[in-house]
Amino acid sequence: GAAACTACLVSHPLDLTKVRMQTTTGVNRGTLRTAIDIIKYEKFPGIYNGLSASILRQITYSTMRFGVYDKLKMMLSNNGENLSFVKKVICAAVSGSIGGAFGNPADLVMVRMQNDAKLPLELRRNYKNAFDGLYQIIKKEGLKGLTRGMGPNVNRAIFMNSSQLASYEQFKQMLLETRLFHDNVVTHFTSSFLAGFVATTICSPIDVVKTRTMNSTGTKQGVMIMFTSIIRNEGPHALFKGWVPAFVRLTPQTVVTFMVLEQIKKFYDRRIDLRIKAATTHDWK
Repeated sequence: GAAACTACLVSHPLDLTKVRMQTTTGVNRGTLRTAIDIIKYEKFPGIYNGLSASILRQITYSTMRFGVYDKLKMMLSNNGENLSFVKKVICAAVSGSIGGAFGNPADLVMVRMQNDAKLPLELRRNYKNAFDGLYQIIKKEGLKGLTRGMGPNVNRAIFMNSSQLASYEQFKQMLLETRLFHDNVVTHFTSSFLAGFVATTICSPIDVVKTRTMNSTGTKQGVMIMFTSIIRNEGPHALFKGWVPAFVRLTPQTVVTFMVLEQIKKFYDRRIDLRIKAATTHDWK
């Protein structure tokens, strides 16, 4: 969770740009033009609209997915041996589905806060922060309102985890097996960069559907209905709207997340080793 929140502070402006592009149904204005328009019309602080919800999302979603993933790996591994890629994907998919469901309310608020300034004044939600957003949704839409977009969100989380977590560990394992790399920041950076590219490409179509669903104010549409509607009305390329800002956002976020996570794990492992040594020394005395 701490690693993901750190990465979130760096990548949030690009996430905002991605959401604005994904909710645009007309001509694609491009990443740079969209980012410039945000700063032009909403001033510089506007690029951090929805930051509180984004952090809350990482606290809920990322903490759950990383924690469950590690637990599942421990359950399936024999004496710490490396899991097969298929088993890694299964662990990542299960942890992603749990994290996606757990983090859906915060994700819903984040999408709405990020897109609010783009709406006409009479349609804006004007959430003060993430917790106010949760309160307003429950008040106006009921508890069920917190589940809007959960289907595509959970699907996206499954694909995201499977492509990001599993591919990171697989790339890392492959690099270490060449014996040209060691378990250090160079390997962590290379593996996470490649994982970011894979995750961005695989998740783009379902991310577009998820964002459109969460931002809608009318009757809920099914995932497949929304999916086919986008292809029919805007063409298949519309499923990759926001790919560039998504890649530019997700790749640094993936790199920062895994590099910080690896350092936290090393720090934690050193603390455990010191405690074991201290306990052993005490027993000998």
